Amino acid sequence: MAKHGGYGGGMPGNMANLMKQAQRMKRQMEEEQKELETKEFTGTAGGGAVEAKVNGSKKLISLTLKEEIVDPEDIETLQDAILAAVGEAMKQADEASEALMGRMTGGLPF
Repeated sequence: MAKHGGYGGGMPGNMANLMKQAQRMKRQMEEEQKELETKEFTGTAGGGAVEAKVNGSKKLISLTLKEEIVDPEDIETLQDAILAAVGEAMKQADEASEALMGRMTGGLPF
């Protein structure tokens, strides 16, 4: 029996190179994901009276309200502005995550 078929005990050269490339891509993706998690995304509403910041993990890290947005007679406007600002910040974090995944996968569907 022949021992030189390329499958005799190790991976064929192309398969080994492909595995190394996959490992490199995995490490790079993990590093970029960690970096993304530390970034901050800011959303505003109410003409800047409400500012929400989320990180790349989509965790709300701060919420700032200017005095003019706080009207005890109109709580609904404040609530709407908070939701809009948080939603905008979350959308920015989602877009950054999608861009990262697109770069890493070359647009392949997973």
